[in-house]
Amino acid sequence: MLKSTLLMAFAGLSALALTAMTTDANAQDKVRWKMQSAFGSQLPHLGTSGVRFAKNVERLSGGKLEIKFYEPGALIPPLECFDAVAKGSIDSCWTTPGYHTGKYPALAFFTTVPFGPPLGEFLGWKWFGGGNQLRNEIYVKHGLFAIDSFAIAPETSGWFRNEIKSIEELKGLKMRFFGLGAQVMQKLGVSTQLMAAADIYPALERGVIDATEFSMPTMDTKLGFHQIAKFNYFLGWHQQTSVSELLMNKAAWDALSDQNKAIIEIALGESIMHTYVESDHSQFAAMAEMRDKHKVQIKRWSDQDLATLEKAWLEVLAEESAKDPLFKKVADHYLDYRKKFSVWGASQTMKTTYQKD
Repeated sequence: MLKSTLLMAFAGLSALALTAMTTDANAQDKVRWKMQSAFGSQLPHLGTSGVRFAKNVERLSGGKLEIKFYEPGALIPPLECFDAVAKGSIDSCWTTPGYHTGKYPALAFFTTVPFGPPLGEFLGWKWFGGGNQLRNEIYVKHGLFAIDSFAIAPETSGWFRNEIKSIEELKGLKMRFFGLGAQVMQKLGVSTQLMAAADIYPALERGVIDATEFSMPTMDTKLGFHQIAKFNYFLGWHQQTSVSELLMNKAAWDALSDQNKAIIEIALGESIMHTYVESDHSQFAAMAEMRDKHKVQIKRWSDQDLATLEKAWLEVLAEESAKDPLFKKVADHYLDYRKKFSVWGASQTMKTTYQKD
C-alpha cells in the first residue's frame, strides 16, 4: 500500500513537473511585442486598422505572437516613435513616415505626395520600383525597419470657418497641415504646424489654428471639426492616396522566426487592402450626413486654384531638391518611376458619364 501510494505521488509530481516544463516552454516560445499607435483605437481606418492587425496576428499565430496595441501617448508621445523604436524602448509603432520628416524631409514621399498617383501606381513604386528599399536604407542607419501597414483613399484638403473664395484668401491663416502639402501651403502664405489627431480639435476650438486638414469625412467628423468649421474643401490634392507603416526595431525584427515574419507580412498585406477599400467605401455616406445633418458646405477648389497649388508644389520640389541631396535622390527616383509608368497609366485613362467637365 505504501509503495503504491509513493508511486502515485511520484507520478503526480512528475505530471506536475512536466506540465510546468511545458508551460515554461510555451511561455518562452511566445513572442510579445509592444506597438504604440500614432492613432487612437476608435479613430476610423487609421486606429481601427492597428487593432485589427494585432488581432489578426494573434489569430494567425494561434496566440504565439502577440503585438499589443497601445493608445497614442500611452508609452511615448505620439509623434516620437522614431527615436523610441530605434533605441528599443518599444518594439514597434503603428505610424506613418510623414511623422518623421523632422529627421529626414525625404521620408514624406513614402506616405503621400502632392498631386500624386492612385494607389496602384504608388504601391508599384514602393513595392516593385525600389521606393521602399530607399526608405529602409534610411531607416537601417538607425536600427529601424518598416513594412507598409495600411492605405487610405483620397482626403479632403481642409476645414475652414469661412468660405475661401480664392486661393489668395489663404494667406495669413494658421492651419494644421501634413507632409509635403504643408510646404506648399507655406508657399501661399499659410502658417502651418503638424499636430497629432487628438490635439487638433482643442487647437481649432481655442483659435490656436484657424483651419485644419487631417483626413477624410469619416475621420474628420469623428474628431468634431464640423462643429467649428462649416466649409470643407475638396479635392485632396495633397493626399490622393496615403500609405502608412509598421515601424520596427530592426534587431527585434531580425530575431523573429521566419514564420512570425510571414505572419506579420501577411497580416499587413490584408490591412492595406481592407483599409483602402473600407475608407473609399465609407465616404459618400459620411459626406451626405455632414451635408444634411451637420449643415457643412462641401466646396471644391477651382481649376485655377488647383493650378496655383500645383505650381507652388513644383517650386517646393525644386527648392528642396536643390538644398537636400537625399530629398533630391528620393524625388528623382519617384518622378522617374512616374514618367515610366505614364506609358501604361495614360493608355488606361478614360472619362466616364460620372465625370463632369
